[in-house]
This record gives sequence, structure tokens and C-alpha cells, in this order.
Amino acid sequence: MNPPTIADLRARKGGRKILTMHVDSDAEAAAAAEAGIEMFTCEVNETLAGYRAAAPGVFIQAGPDQGVLSGPETAIREGFRAMEIGADGIYFSGGLDIIEAMAREGIPVTGHVGYVPRWTTWTNVRAVGKTPDEAVAIYRQVKDLESAGAWAVEMEIVPVEVAAFITRSTSLVTEGMGCGAVCDTIYLFSCDVLGTHTGHYPRHSKRYADLVAEEARLQRMRVDAFKAYARDVETGGYPEPGHEVHVGDEVLEALERATKG
Repeated sequence: MNPPTIADLRARKGGRKILTMHVDSDAEAAAAAEAGIEMFTCEVNETLAGYRAAAPGVFIQAGPDQGVLSGPETAIREGFRAMEIGADGIYFSGGLDIIEAMAREGIPVTGHVGYVPRWTTWTNVRAVGKTPDEAVAIYRQVKDLESAGAWAVEMEIVPVEVAAFITRSTSLVTEGMGCGAVCDTIYLFSCDVLGTHTGHYPRHSKRYADLVAEEARLQRMRVDAFKAYARDVETGGYPEPGHEVHVGDEVLEALERATKG
């Protein structure tokens, strides 16, 4: 099964929401694909090929580490490299000249506006777009991405009304995280959905599992099993006759003869 194309995803704009997830392992990729998640985000690293193999029918947006796409030439080279190892497009929250260079070469690029984690020092962790000036700035950033040739944009923690206005006003597919249900895709991180960490859970997240507690339970089972094994060895409970292989006297007699020969 092949992943959807850009044309397929653009045709969905304004229709049924596109399910999007950031995944952190091959197992998560396979589970998300089986559950019907249609787009992933992930990093460009040694895990990407595994995600591709685990989820061949999912559209993967892969983000290079900050600073790797340092200019148009490196962006084109690294963009094609990422696509060779499994990405369907590049996720990039950086300069328009770099986005434009990749787009000219046919590399699908997803931009990022609103709350952008690497820009936290300028905004703090908060909703972005609550003032008229910020809302207009986000709109203009999206239009700039559109002009630069991006095909999609993540809007993160943008007020619902602002996200709805922009989604209606752009040809880009909007990927909403913390923007209510008004964007073209609904996007969450697997670590928040699965409850795999003990840190802060954003307001827009929702836990559907508690894998931290489950992993603690499994770790206790591991410790208990190892302790039981150690006790069995110390008390003679392991190994039992059923765990052993025995031979007859003729084998021992042959060994005796071999030592005397």
C-alpha cells in the first residue's frame, strides 16, 4: 500500500479531518498505521527507515535537526536524502528562502506557525495569536509560506477563531495542534496519547493510555521473575529433571575408554 500523495491530501482540505501523529518508535508507527492514522511527523535520523517499513501506507513528514538545513543547497541535498530513506516530505520551521529552494525542486515542505518550540524564548510557552497584532502576523506568515511553495503548515496552540479564519483563507493544508477542530488535520504526539512520560501534559493533549504505569507493572514483573529464578537456583528448585538431558551407561563407558586410550 502506497502513502497518499500531496494531491490526495489537498483534495481532502475542508473535508474529513486528516489524522496526524508524531511517533517515536517502529511499534508506535505500526500501531498508528493499523489504527488508521494517515500522516506522521518524526525526525530525520536512523529511525526513519524503520517507521517507513512499519507503516508503508502513511504519509511521513520528517524534520531534520535544527541547523542541518542551513541554506538552500544543504536543504535540497538533505531533503532528497530524507526522502530516499523514507520521508514523503520535509517538516521545517525555518527561513522562507530554504523552503522556496526545496519547493522549487519538488520537495514537499510543511511549515510551522503559532507556538514553535524552538522560538520559545521569544514567546514563552503559551497560545500565540490572542492579540490582533499576533493574529495578523500568523496570517501573514502562512501566506508567506504559501508563496514560498509549502504545501502544508502546522498551526500550534493558535486560538480557534484565528485558526479557522486562516484555514479558510489559505490553500495550504493546515495541521492543527491545540487549535480545536477547525484545521484540516488533527495532530497530537504519541507520547501524550499513550501516556509514556511523567512530564507536563499540554492542555490540548488527551491521554488514552497510561503506558508509564504499565511499564512500571512490567518492570515489577521482571524483577519478581528474576528473584524467583534466583531463589530456585539457591534452593534446588531449578533445574528440575524435566529441564535436563540424560544419557545411558554406554556413553559414559565410551568416555572412560577414551581417557585411557
